[in-house]
Amino acid sequence: MKKLFLLFAVATMSLSIYSCRETTEEKTEDAMESAGEDIENAADEAGNEMEEAGNEMEAEAEEAEAEMEQEMEEEMNEDDNM
Repeated sequence: MKKLFLLFAVATMSLSIYSCRETTEEKTEDAMESAGEDIENAADEAGNEMEEAGNEMEAEAEEAEAEMEQEMEEEMNEDDNM
């Protein structure tokens, strides 16, 4: 009876260790997938922010150009009035 109990105990421990190994592998795979998704989301967000910054720079450059043209036009009008 002792031998049968020990055999059962060893078999149970073996199964539980094997089960834990599979769970660890699954958790590791899930963590890797999650990290990959996080990296992809961060890259997308960075790309969007860079695009927004580019659009802002373009708008500011156009505004500066319009101001310069207006100043030049005003100076030319002042020269004509003299």
